[in-house]
Amino acid sequence: MAWLFGDHRLDPDLFELTCKGDVVHAEPQVLALIIHLVRNRARMVSKDEIASTVWPDRAVSDASIASRIRSARQALGDDGCAQAVIRTIHGKGFRFVAEVKEASPALPHQTRPSDADTGADLSRPSVAVLPFRPLGASPEVTILAEAIPHEIIQGLSRLRWISVIARGSSFRFREGRGDLDLVGTALGAGYVMTGVIESLAGTVAVVLELADASRGEVIWADRLTAPMDGIEDLRQRVVAQVVTALDMHVPQNEVRLASQTGSDRLDAWKTFHLGLTQLYRFTPDANQVAKGHFERAIALDPRFARAHAGLSFTRFIDAFLHLGPSDAEAASAARRHAERGIELDPIDPFTHYTMGRSYWLTDQPEIAKGWFDRAIELNPNYAQGFYASAFTALMTGDIKTVDAGLDAALLLSPLDPLLYGIHGVRAQAMIQVGDLQAAARLGDRAASTPGAHYLISMVAAVANGLDGRYEQAHRWRQDARRRKPDASAAQYFAAFPIRNEKARHQIAEELKRQGF
Repeated sequence: MAWLFGDHRLDPDLFELTCKGDVVHAEPQVLALIIHLVRNRARMVSKDEIASTVWPDRAVSDASIASRIRSARQALGDDGCAQAVIRTIHGKGFRFVAEVKEASPALPHQTRPSDADTGADLSRPSVAVLPFRPLGASPEVTILAEAIPHEIIQGLSRLRWISVIARGSSFRFREGRGDLDLVGTALGAGYVMTGVIESLAGTVAVVLELADASRGEVIWADRLTAPMDGIEDLRQRVVAQVVTALDMHVPQNEVRLASQTGSDRLDAWKTFHLGLTQLYRFTPDANQVAKGHFERAIALDPRFARAHAGLSFTRFIDAFLHLGPSDAEAASAARRHAERGIELDPIDPFTHYTMGRSYWLTDQPEIAKGWFDRAIELNPNYAQGFYASAFTALMTGDIKTVDAGLDAALLLSPLDPLLYGIHGVRAQAMIQVGDLQAAARLGDRAASTPGAHYLISMVAAVANGLDGRYEQAHRWRQDARRRKPDASAAQYFAAFPIRNEKARHQIAEELKRQGF
């Protein structure tokens, strides 16, 4: 269901507001507020209700609510004087008063029939999740053999880059697990997820396998166990593990297959995945290669949202690592490409993730947090969304949120390509709380992790220097200089604009001592 009022159209499923057909860019909290007011337009919405809806589990001030109301009015072409759309009920709350008509929701841009006219072959990877094979006759095992795969299908449906075969189709193959090629051909699935569940001596075990259907190759497998009274926790762990595993291993397999194919035969999706493998190397050369792959993917399909988001990421790296002639131009381009990605697919977590990162570059962590929160809402198993949220909390000094976010990211993706960043953020959090020994240890781990860039070496140098480990600090200082001869304190604080004045002063003094 979508709502029409004036020149605006609001689609809550797409999380999109348009005016005369053009997307209105607003913060996620602002859109959530507008949606809640429209949905409850028949009554007044109190300030407490707004707070619990827009900021769940957080205490907020009247000033914060007033700020979001102002932004909502601005997005809707209203103001505090006219109040033609949102009316203030003084001292109590607000009410949406514009005349609203209901309409059918719009199809996502990438699935509209007219998009087929572009001739682009997306060839998205597809996966079929079969019902698990139960071993043992206990009712719990029999129920879970279908309940868990059903929940996996629901979880995978949040991943915008992969097609998930509907339960009604894949569950017909209860007896066809042995011939994966047959299952894949019948369902049009490139990948098949199978599992075995059994109860033994008071425990429940789930064995999982993800296979490339056409080649019969297992590309990922795992085994999870829990006591019988921990079945609910086991269900959640299985779903999280599978969603995260597919998010990592299917793209890796796609890249492996794509690298065996001539570049002139690659479609937009495979070209995008090739770019993704270069992106996380965080080096100037790899970033240029990634940029080329994303640009080619966009040329193959101009409406490919993730390719635009990938291009935004490369420009973020340009600005974050100071790789080009103008950080300001790179930051502006990062924002512009992210906006295009969201315009094309407003419910893709990756597009929201890149939009949030663009706000890091302009030292606006509060706005960035809104985009990361939305990315996690769209995909609760999005490890990098949790990492980005923790990074943002580091800037504002919310160490409790830093710890929770990093713990979630590590649980979901222990081998994440941004693992060095996870350790680096934790090291800086330890500096803020005064645990310098832990900060030095984590700094060493971060800078020693594959993919770490010169800023991470600077983090390790600072943490070791503050802990009095001067020889180790010198080593990381030299490493940073080798990677970036003009590395400076200004670059450090541009990347990590922390607002804890005491910690900022400590770090600045240590950077100065080390000659940055």
